[in-house]
Amino acid sequence: ILILPCPPMGNLGFHLCVLISLACFNFPINCFDIQNKVTTTLFVFGDSMFDPGNNNYIINPSAYKANFEPYGKSYFKHPTGRFSDGRLVPDFIAEFANLPMIPSFYQALHNHSINHGVNFASAGAGCLDETYSEKVISLNTQLGNFKIIRKKLKAQLGKKGSKALLSNAVYLFSIGNNDYLRLYDIPDTPSDMSCLAYATEHEYMNIMMDSLVTVMMEIYKLGGRKFGIQDLLPLGCLPRFRDLALLKEGPHSDCLDELNSIVKKHNLALSRRLKQFKKELRGFEYSFFSIFDALNELFENPSTYGFKEAKAACCGFGPYRGFGSCGMAEAYELCKNVKEHVIFDSYHPTEKAFHHFARVWWQGNSNVVESQSLKSLLA
Repeated sequence: ILILPCPPMGNLGFHLCVLISLACFNFPINCFDIQNKVTTTLFVFGDSMFDPGNNNYIINPSAYKANFEPYGKSYFKHPTGRFSDGRLVPDFIAEFANLPMIPSFYQALHNHSINHGVNFASAGAGCLDETYSEKVISLNTQLGNFKIIRKKLKAQLGKKGSKALLSNAVYLFSIGNNDYLRLYDIPDTPSDMSCLAYATEHEYMNIMMDSLVTVMMEIYKLGGRKFGIQDLLPLGCLPRFRDLALLKEGPHSDCLDELNSIVKKHNLALSRRLKQFKKELRGFEYSFFSIFDALNELFENPSTYGFKEAKAACCGFGPYRGFGSCGMAEAYELCKNVKEHVIFDSYHPTEKAFHHFARVWWQGNSNVVESQSLKSLLA
C-alpha cells in the first residue's frame, strides 16, 4: 500500500494526493514505495518475546511489565516495555522489510498509522485464556483487538483496499511459552500448580494447540494468508530454570530436562499442524522458525556468534542470575557488557541475540527455518 505524504487540507495538492492514494488502494499490486518495493504489513501476536509495551497500559499493578530500568538501555536509552535491553525480533523484521517500527495496539489506537501493521503481543500471555489471567492481554483478546484494527482499516481503505492489505499482510506469532512456564516455575497463584489436574501432558498440549489454531483460523477467515510462526524456547535452559535445577537436582545439573522434553513435543506438534494447513487451506503460506534450535546453538557455541557468556543472564541474581527481578526495588546484579551475553534477564534474550534470530529467520537458515524464509513470505 502506498501512503503519500500529503500537503495541508485545502491545498489542491492535498486532493491530488488523496486521489493517488485511493488509486493505489484499489490497485495494490501496482503501488510501490519510494524504493520501488511493494510495501507490506505486519500484524504481531504473542508474548514477551514480541511485546513492544502493550502491558504498560494494563491497569493491574501486578501485570507483567518492563517499563523500568535497565530494560531498553542499549538502544532506546529508556524502558519501553520490551523485555530486553533493546529491540525484539519484530522490530528487526520491520527494519529488514524497510518498514517503520510497528506500533503497539494502544499506540495505534491513538496517534500512530496502522497501514504498516500493529503489534498486539502481551508479556505473560499464553495460548490459554487462563494463563496468568488478569495480568496479561490474552491471545483471544489480542484477536479481538485485531478485529478493531480491521474495522478501522476497512473504514479508511474501503472493503476492497482492506481486503488486499489483509491478504498481503504477514501475521507473526510467538505464543505458548507461558502456558508451560506456569507449570514449572514457582507458582504465581495456587491454581497454577493444578493446571494438569484435569488433563494429561498430551491433553494439555492439545488444548493449547487447539486454542492457537482457533485464533489462526479466525484470522484466515478474515482474509489472512501469510503466517510467520516462532516455536517455543528451550525453557529448561533459561537462567531461571538453570538456577531452579541447581536447587532441585544439585551442582551436576545444567538444564531442567523435564521441561525441555515437553517443549520439544509441543514444537514438533506445531510443525506438523502447519504442514497440514499448507496442504488443506487454499492460499495458506507460512514460515516456521525454531528459536528452540537457534538458541540452543548459541548456548553450545557462543563464541562462534560473538558472545562470551551463554548461560548466565546479564541482569538478576543467583548463580545464573535467574532469580529475582531485573530492576525495580529488588536487589540485582547487572553485567558490565550486555553484548557479551546471550540472555538479558531470567527468561529473555539480549538485543544482540534477538538480532541474530531475526536475521536467520529473515534469510531462511535451513537448520532452523521450515517452508520458506520470512523474506520470501513478505515479498
